[in-house]
Amino acid sequence: MPTAAKLFAAIAFAVMAWFASQAVVPLFPEGTDLGKFAYVNATIGALSGWLVMGRLAGAGYGAAVTSGLRTTAVFLFYALLVHSIVKMLDQAVRMRYSDTMEALAGVFELVGIYGMMVFTAPQVMGILLIGGVLAAWTSEFAAQRWN
Repeated sequence: MPTAAKLFAAIAFAVMAWFASQAVVPLFPEGTDLGKFAYVNATIGALSGWLVMGRLAGAGYGAAVTSGLRTTAVFLFYALLVHSIVKMLDQAVRMRYSDTMEALAGVFELVGIYGMMVFTAPQVMGILLIGGVLAAWTSEFAAQRWN
């Protein structure tokens, strides 16, 4: 059922994902075609906010901190997975893999590479952590105001 908390969580986490995407772009090698990278991440952020944070809102601002960090972790997991699968499929079309198991292993290798890029960049981690908490507080405010 749609609620104000879910709507605010979806918008806030989409914005957080957008800014995190813009912060991670300079970490890719020059000339990398990222396509709709920020849009995909914003969509994953909105879905994470709606489905995870929106459901957890209403328990107080203290609980919202942990809920926001949980939602950020869910967003990061799915964003890394989606982008790794897309990259693996692109490499599979170019015949980089000899069989299916090598391609599946390639997904986890790419998750590791992309994950290290995100976790070792302080500006990206700052946006994810602080943005996740602020987005959670926004959702919590909406849950208390319109519930």
